[in-house]
Order: sequence, then C-alpha cells, then structure tokens
Amino acid sequence: MPEHSAAAARWLAEFERALRAADAAPLEALFRADAHWRDLLAFTWRVKTASGAGRILAALKRCANESGASGFEIDPGRTPPRRVVRAGTDVIEAIFRFRTARGRGSGVLRLVPEGEGWKGWTLLTALDELEGLEERAAPRGAEPDPDVLIVGGGHAGLSIAARLKALGVDALIVDRHARVGDNWRKRYQALTLHNQKQVNHFPYRPFPADWPTYIPKDRLADWLEDYAAKLQLDFRTGTELCGAAYEAGRWTAELRGRGGARTLRPRHIVMATGVSGIPNMPDVPGLASFAGRVMHSHEYVGATEWAGRDAIVIGTGTSGHDIAQDLHSSGARVTLVQRSPTLVLNIEPSAQLVYALYSEGPPLEDCDLITASVPLALLRKAHRAWAEQSKKLDAPLLEGLTRAGFRLDEEDETGWQFKYLERGGGYYFNVGCSDLIVGGKIPVVPMQDIEGFAAEGARTKNRVIPADLVVLATGYLGLDALLLRLFGEAIAGRVGPVWGFDEEKQELRNMWTRTAQPGLWFIAGSFAQCRIYSKYLALQIKAVEEGLIPDVIPRADLEAVA
Repeated sequence: MPEHSAAAARWLAEFERALRAADAAPLEALFRADAHWRDLLAFTWRVKTASGAGRILAALKRCANESGASGFEIDPGRTPPRRVVRAGTDVIEAIFRFRTARGRGSGVLRLVPEGEGWKGWTLLTALDELEGLEERAAPRGAEPDPDVLIVGGGHAGLSIAARLKALGVDALIVDRHARVGDNWRKRYQALTLHNQKQVNHFPYRPFPADWPTYIPKDRLADWLEDYAAKLQLDFRTGTELCGAAYEAGRWTAELRGRGGARTLRPRHIVMATGVSGIPNMPDVPGLASFAGRVMHSHEYVGATEWAGRDAIVIGTGTSGHDIAQDLHSSGARVTLVQRSPTLVLNIEPSAQLVYALYSEGPPLEDCDLITASVPLALLRKAHRAWAEQSKKLDAPLLEGLTRAGFRLDEEDETGWQFKYLERGGGYYFNVGCSDLIVGGKIPVVPMQDIEGFAAEGARTKNRVIPADLVVLATGYLGLDALLLRLFGEAIAGRVGPVWGFDEEKQELRNMWTRTAQPGLWFIAGSFAQCRIYSKYLALQIKAVEEGLIPDVIPRADLEAVA
C-alpha cells in the first residue's frame, strides 16, 4: 500500500476508535488546531461546518453515538488517495466510505504533516443514501396533490425533481414559461454558458461527449426539455405560483396558468427560481421622457431590428456586456453606461481556474465530493490565490480597460465566484466585449455623467447621447424579495435572508437545508451546485416524509451550535 494510502487508512481507523472512546483526548489528537469538519446530513442531519479542533470535538461528541457511524475505510471504487495541493497547501486527499444508523455515507479526508505523523486538516462526511429507501429506477408519478411542489423549471428545478423521483417522492414542477427550456430559449441569441461542459452535467445524465465546450443557449434549452421527458418528470408549463399559506402540515398553494386558477395542497414547496428572480428596474431620472424603446435585459432577445440604429445599455455585468456586444456585431451603435466598478477577467484561462479539479482526471462523482469537502475558510483562501493569478494573466486587458475609462473593481480579493455566492453578480467573463471597449468601438460613460433623458437619448453636461433603444441590464432583486411577495411578511421574517454566507455557520443561508418554516426549501446556484446539493436536499425531504427527522431543525440543536 502506498505511503499516503496507509496514512489515510491509519487515520480513519484511529478516528473510528476515538469516536467510541469515552475520553475525548484521542479524538482531539487527530486534528490540527485549525481543522475544519463539514457534515452533509450524515452525523447531524444538517448542512453544517465546524472549524477549530475544539468545536469539531464538541460537535462530534454530541452526535457520534446517535449517528451510529462506523466502518470508516478507504473506498476502493473511488479515486485512490493522492498527494495534491489544496488552498496552497500540500495534502494527502482520500475518499472514504462509512455506514450510519440510517444509511451509507462517503467522505473526503485531507491530512497534513505535523511532527512525525499526519493530522486531519479537513474532513467531509456526507450521507449518500438511506437504508431501505435507496434510489430506484422507475418510481411512481405525481399524485393530484403532490408531496412536493417545485417552483421553477430550470436546471435547479429539474435537478431536485430528478433526485426526488429516484427516491420515490411525488413532485410536480411548475414554470411560467410555455415550454420546458424557454428560460434559456427565449434569451438573446448570442448567449452561451460561460463555464465548460464538463462542469455542468445534470444528475444521472451527462452531456454528450461531442457537444461544444461552451454550450449555446438553444442547445441547452432543448436538453432541458429532453431531460424532463426522458426522466418522465411531472412538469406543468405556463403555470406560476401566485402565493401560498401553511397550516396543519400542508401548504395551500395558489397557481395560475393557461387552464385558469388552481389550488394544490403539497407538504413541501421547493423554490427553484434561481438566485435572482424579480427584474430590478431602477428609477432612472427622465427615462419616462425618452421616445424610444426601453426594456430590461430579460426581455432582450436579439439585435436584428436595431442594425444601423443607436442603443444605450445601462449596466456592466455579464448581461450588459453580452447585449452590448450582440448589438454591436449586428450593426448597432452602442454606448455602455457603467453604474459601478466591475470585475472583469478573460473567459480563458482566468475564469476557468476555479474548475481545474474537473480536468484533473477523477470521475465526476469524485470531483463533486471533493468540491463539497472544502470549508468556507479554505475556499476563500483558494479563491484569493486564483483571483491574484487572474489579475496577472489579464494585466494587458485590464490596463486597456482602464485607459478606455472603464472602472475596474480594484477592491475585489476573492474573485468572481464569491461575488456570485455573496451577491449574485458584479463580474464579466470577457468573450469579446472588453476588447471592443479597449478598441474604442463601444464607448463607456459613467452613470454619474448622465443627467437625465430627453426624447432623443441620454443627456450629459455637454451633449445628448442618441438612442433608439435603452436596455436596463440592471440585474435582479434577490430571493428575499420573491419570498416576501409569494409568502408574506410572517414567513419571510421567520425564514430570514436567503443566499449569501452566514459567517458564523460558514454556509450559504437557507440553501439546500431545512429552514425555520416547515415545508419550505430552497435550491439555487450553478449547474454544479445544483447537481451536488440536490442530492442532499432530496435526502432531507425523503427523511422528513419517512418520519426520520422533524421538518424543522430542533431549537436545542440550534442553541448547541450557537
């Protein structure tokens, strides 16, 4: 057995013995002082992180006996233990398996040298399946009142629906669009995914090997439609949730669709509408006086009718840049209006640095487990290094943008992915628009220079910028606004903020886990996040349905964590 495999096997054996020991000292001795333990349901039935040897020890001692965890061993069917660098640190990384009183689990261990031996630096324990309630190939279809109502039929909704169906839980997806995949199909023609195909596979069905690296939006839309059909997911198009109230263990969910109004009584509602749902329509002074057409970026579908005409795009995130480039390439004269500094990086290689793991060789399942195993503190450390590397790689582009009057986000330290995780945007992967700005083909005007709008365009101190079209690429309101609109103040207040990190818990707020409102769940994020965490969300819903866990986290558990 190679040295690193032997070291990991010894650590796991000592860990199992220490879990059963009455004395805490053997367990504490296994971890570095700055260690992290992340649990995905296996020990705690929560998505939970503990940092520091003392906190890890206290948390493990509280739940080790009840979890019944045992049988810790290197998983011979997974990527074998290996030496890798994670967050700038050389480690032994090992994937292992174990059992709990309720099912089967897997995990990732990272060891670092200390003294003459190895100590645990990070530990992930994740529940894979419930004993006697394993995934099955042909589960039943949804009943008239499904167990679970999924709101939103994009990649998040389809991912959780597929996981629930595999566990035999009745689920119905509702989506306001007329056709599955229209959330991509109806967007602007030039749109493609900005990360690579190997990162974006769906649960149970990877993309075809001969598909392009960056998938075009229409091909993706057709894939969503085919995915729902092939997996026989219950999907009601042209239907939206108007509001819901909770009483006696069930929701009264009011739906509106092409067939009129309907009420359903599910036990669970999963919000799968994405990180951003409601278009942000800022109050732009004088815009009502503008004689041309005004639209939000979600309404923009193409540039053909604007060839040879003038356009102003307000906003310099991804949509603003993409739309400006699309208009320019179709022959429109475009001015880009910048509201705030923006992080810019080239799509290759800079934007793909964070996904390097998925090109290292381990199979997708192992990459996903390794990704989930990185605690927040180390994730930030890794992303700081990638952000610094990106700035060096992209220095010529960034210098050119600065000369062109584009304001770069100089305060950013952790890169584009943390902007997404913390605020849902504020960055652009350059696929050509930045080069047009540097070359003077798309001028940039600061928003503070716009004094207002007249019938013929935007007024500045010295001139009028002509326009036939104004596109508000101004982003979306967060999930909190949608929660308030659909469920009211009482439930929104009970749940609290959704998305963004809870620094104490070191997890995204209210994502993929039980909330303070029984029967209300959230799934959002990238294709990879939804593929990974839909599994753990589905297991929790199944466990609630089977009476294995309560539908809210007990107050005593919350107080113990605090």
